[in-house]
Amino acid sequence: MKTRYTVALSMLAGAAVGAFAIQGLYAQAKPPVYFVVENEISDVQGYLKEYAARARDMIKANGGRYLAAGDATTFVGEPPKSRVAIFVFDDLQQIQTWLNSPEYKDIRKVGEKYAKFRNYAVPGVQQ
Repeated sequence: MKTRYTVALSMLAGAAVGAFAIQGLYAQAKPPVYFVVENEISDVQGYLKEYAARARDMIKANGGRYLAAGDATTFVGEPPKSRVAIFVFDDLQQIQTWLNSPEYKDIRKVGEKYAKFRNYAVPGVQQ
């Protein structure tokens, strides 16, 4: 009979420790960082052909995920002068690593032939 109580008590204690550990992990989780692209494109064909696909591949290779793209619906103020794209990264460091890479700096020079860049990061909020 004592063995049953010991096993039951051990299982209960294990479940409690596991619950606290999971709660601690959730508390430590950081919200993601959103990278917003509002590039004013002067040559759509050149931009798409020589820059966009390569930049998108680099974003994915650096941990970014493609969330949205298209024409923004403006409710207040001036609308963006171009299409908008939104990517999400785990943290700001991933974005900075990507933007500071020699590969991105080279492709950025190509993109600047076809667009004026306006990109920024916005921290997500804890849910």
